Amino acid sequence: MSEHEQPDIQVQSAFQLMEQGRAQIGRIIAGQQQLIDQALLTLLCGGHALIEGVPGVAKTLAVKSLARFLGLDFRRVQGTPDMMPADILGTTVFSPKTSEFSLHRGPVFTQFLLADEINRMPPRTQAALLESMEERQVTMDGEGHPLDPYFTVFATMNPLEFEGTYPLPEAQLDRFLIKIRVPYPGLEDERVILERHHASAEPKDLELTPLAPVDQALLAQARREIRAVRVEPALFDYLLAIVRRTRDWPALALGASPRAAANLMLVAKGYAAGDGRDFLIPDDVKHAAIPVLRHRLVLRPEAELEGFDTDKVVGDILTATALPK
Repeated sequence: MSEHEQPDIQVQSAFQLMEQGRAQIGRIIAGQQQLIDQALLTLLCGGHALIEGVPGVAKTLAVKSLARFLGLDFRRVQGTPDMMPADILGTTVFSPKTSEFSLHRGPVFTQFLLADEINRMPPRTQAALLESMEERQVTMDGEGHPLDPYFTVFATMNPLEFEGTYPLPEAQLDRFLIKIRVPYPGLEDERVILERHHASAEPKDLELTPLAPVDQALLAQARREIRAVRVEPALFDYLLAIVRRTRDWPALALGASPRAAANLMLVAKGYAAGDGRDFLIPDDVKHAAIPVLRHRLVLRPEAELEGFDTDKVVGDILTATALPK
């Protein structure tokens, strides 16, 4: 949206929150605009995000800064091969004083949960997150314990290390709204990083940079606005054409599920609201397609040998799909 244009009255809160988030978090994170935008959209759409990038590209710092900007509780767990489900969910503890069991809440009882190196957790512990991500509740001893409405999981992965890791199964990958890939910063952004570290007495000072707080009512309204973005019938057909093409595309062994189609529409609506519009256009779908679909598709072995990746396949599918008239 150009400077002289104003956001649609129906999505002013979403537009305002996105603009403020970019400006405020940008005071701490140099560059990485895609990471900031997609992390904001993850929360506004009510989903969870998988963040992939090499160490040292501000994955953890970005999530912590987003939590501070939004005024939400933040907790972090470090994935290790010996981590048990109780280390995340908590457990029931017997009290000799009362002769009763009480719930000792684990780190999952928060608003922002950062699961660092989730692929280092054993499968049983990874699976313990499924219920909390999908239903926003934790069941222990047959009793359900609700999680906060803003409960959001940000899980990080290092794409280069495979020793001692447990690949996430497709069922769990499908629970993540989007997958964010974090590249190295550009030359100018990396120079800004060096300048900021040079100006700080301690590198940790960057994490304490004051951020203008966000009104919780603005956050709640922004979520409602995204859900209310209009989708014309032709855009439904366009969304379905993209998703259904993944199921018979020659390079793919596994295509996108109906949940993927619903998530693609939701994130596209988030892009529309973030751009100040209360209606969907094809470009919103194109912007959302790669982060929403890249982790849900499985390449055929021969396609991997030919150098394909899911990002390229989604790009090819977008090119091959006719735009709505």
